[in-house]
Amino acid sequence: MSGAPVGTSDGRFAITTQKLRRTFGALVAVQGLDLEIRRGEVFGMLGPNGSGKTTTIRMLCGLLAPTSGGATVAGLDVEREPERVRRAIGYMSQRYGLYDDLTVAENLRFYAEVYGLRGAERDARMGELIEELGLSGRLDQFAGTLSGGWKQRLGLACATAHRPEVLFLDEPTAGVDPASRRRFWDLIHEMAGRGTTILVTTHYMDEASRCDRLAFMSRGHLIALGTPDEVTRQFGRKTVEDVFIELQLRDEAEQDAAAVGGGGVPA
Repeated sequence: MSGAPVGTSDGRFAITTQKLRRTFGALVAVQGLDLEIRRGEVFGMLGPNGSGKTTTIRMLCGLLAPTSGGATVAGLDVEREPERVRRAIGYMSQRYGLYDDLTVAENLRFYAEVYGLRGAERDARMGELIEELGLSGRLDQFAGTLSGGWKQRLGLACATAHRPEVLFLDEPTAGVDPASRRRFWDLIHEMAGRGTTILVTTHYMDEASRCDRLAFMSRGHLIALGTPDEVTRQFGRKTVEDVFIELQLRDEAEQDAAAVGGGGVPA
């Protein structure tokens, strides 16, 4: 998308966390998370179900207050300024909230206005998004009739209508065909090249390998951090997929042991 992303961060890092922790009663979902994610970085967060990824994203989006520790997103404190955080970010998931009974153009116009764009500014931005995401031939089609790949493009357009400085993508390509996934990742890297910081979760290891850096989480803890090559070397494995499988098997064994001993499992 053309134009510089909006936001208030003027340092090297678009996202920082310091000893970030979230509990639900006796359950520790995220434990002492320290991260520094650079501006313009494509950062992957991986881990088995229940590892703490979703809870982390909810805190970074200003939707869930930390139990302790802190975090900043686009230079904003997620606990003290959650409303400003939510205005400064974009968010998209496999269940991104498109309105099936609205056309592509109507969905895009709606989200542009939700993000405060009006009149000529709104129309200009819609024109940019339509051209850059190839939506011109679909404008009058109802969103509910789009294929998974086209819904994905429309969802990305809606999530970035306001040029957010930070974009959160929570398994955005689940169920999408391989060709559409490749095109989507080309778009992600184009956005990052223009300065947008992207935090993505995925269960596709070919996608994880396209991230600049990866964080592996397990049972609420950060257990590996680095480039794909650094992470594979750390675990003595050949591929990111091999690392993920090892961690998943380890996590399942720990959960079984905790269940036998009466312990809990992070959410």
